Amino acid sequence: MSRRMKRVGVFVLSIVVVLVGGPWVYINLIREPAPESFLDEVSTSTVAASDTTVDTAQDSSTSTISIDDPSGTWRVTNESQVGYRVDEVLFGQNVTAVGRTNAVTGSLLIEGDEVASGEFVVDMTTIKSDEPKRDAQFESRIMDVINHPTATFVLTSPISLSADSTTARTSNTAVGELTLRGTTKPVSISVFGEARNGRIVVTGELTVTFSEWEIPNPSIPGISTEDFGILEFQLVLER
Repeated sequence: MSRRMKRVGVFVLSIVVVLVGGPWVYINLIREPAPESFLDEVSTSTVAASDTTVDTAQDSSTSTISIDDPSGTWRVTNESQVGYRVDEVLFGQNVTAVGRTNAVTGSLLIEGDEVASGEFVVDMTTIKSDEPKRDAQFESRIMDVINHPTATFVLTSPISLSADSTTARTSNTAVGELTLRGTTKPVSISVFGEARNGRIVVTGELTVTFSEWEIPNPSIPGISTEDFGILEFQLVLER
C-alpha cells in the first residue's frame, strides 16, 4: 500500500510540475512581453523628446509639427490601432493579454475651435493577440463577432480645442455613444491629441466592465481575469 501511495504521490507531483512549471517557463522565458499601452508609449516619447534634441529631418516619425488651421475633415489612416488589454492569471502566473487591429475606419470634423463631430468603426473580426486559442474565445463566446462584427463610437458632444491644441499634446474629454457586442451606452473618454508631421494623433483608453456590456467574463478553467478590461486606441488621422 505504501508503494502504491508513493507512486500516486509522484504522479500527482508530476502533474503539478507540468501545470505550474510549464506555464512559468512559457510566460517568463518564451512568451514575448505584452506591448506597452498607447498612453505609455506617448508618455515615453514625450519624455524622450523633452530630454533630447531631435533632428526632424532625420527622425520625422517622432517630430511634432504644428497645424496652422486644423479645420476640415480628418480621416483615419491604416496606422491607427484599436484593441483590448486584460490582466490574466494563467495557472498561477500573472500575464497581460493584448489584442489589436488596424482595421479602423471613420473621421472627425473640425470646425473653428472645436471638434464638431466624429464617428469610428472597428472590424472586430480582425482583432488578434499572441494566442490563437485566446482569439478563438474572443471571436466566439466572448465577443460573438459573427453576430456583432463591428464596434462603433459616435461623438455626441463637440470637443473644445484650446489655443495650443495644434502645437502641443493636450487632454480633452470625448463624450459619445459606444457600441460593443450589440450594446450601446453613453461614455466619457479621456483622450490626448497632438499634431505629428501634419497629422492628428488621438490616444485614449476606457475601462470596460464586462457585465455592463453583456460581455461574458473571459475566465475559463486554468485562466482567470478581473471583471473588466481596457479598451485602448491610437487614431492617426490625416486631412
